[in-house]
Amino acid sequence: MTTPFDGSVTEPAAAPTRTLAVVSAGTSDPSTTTMLANRVADAAAKIAAQRGFALQIRFVDLRALAEDVTTALVAQHVSPALQAASDIMRDADAIVASTPVYKAGASGLFTAFFQVLDNDLLIGTPVVLGATAGSARHALVVDDQLRGLFSYLRTITVPTGLFAAPDDWTSREFGKRIERAATELIALVDGGFRESVRGESWGAYQHSYGSAGGTELGIDFDSDLMKLATGGR
Repeated sequence: MTTPFDGSVTEPAAAPTRTLAVVSAGTSDPSTTTMLANRVADAAAKIAAQRGFALQIRFVDLRALAEDVTTALVAQHVSPALQAASDIMRDADAIVASTPVYKAGASGLFTAFFQVLDNDLLIGTPVVLGATAGSARHALVVDDQLRGLFSYLRTITVPTGLFAAPDDWTSREFGKRIERAATELIALVDGGFRESVRGESWGAYQHSYGSAGGTELGIDFDSDLMKLATGGR
């Protein structure tokens, strides 16, 4: 507490709070994919505290949303649970996104979730990308596949991508990579990158549903052009 010249007591200002959305597509219990996401979140929270602000962590478990995500893809219906997850993503100051790797590719559930989000929802949001697999053969998935997806969503991904094969969990170097990725994430949050990018222009973005912006629902299949494209039928 501080005492101003008039003798009154002024309480110190409370530390500002930022929100971190942790998205995991892990399907097992326990899940190494979720473990990776949580390790990054814990490291980020400690670094944020050192910089003078609190980090509120909100978890999005895609395993629990699998049916809702599928329904949104095929029927364009957004359930209350999926809308709540979308709201978490919209309000997040930063994101940790972690997926298992299957057959040299990111989880279909993981990619589908981000495909059904509003196209402009994550603009300028700092993101740590993570992936787990049973073999180091999949190590390039983060840079080869995930960065492209999040670039399309116009997020800002931190330079350090995280991939964990079984041998990585006991590696000191892997722990250092987690710390580095968390440090990069908090630097972007603390520097106000997201707010600077969005500014007053946020309301001017399209804010359209789905990867095709919902425009696929408005195609006139009876037009001459579409008849030609489908072989005249």
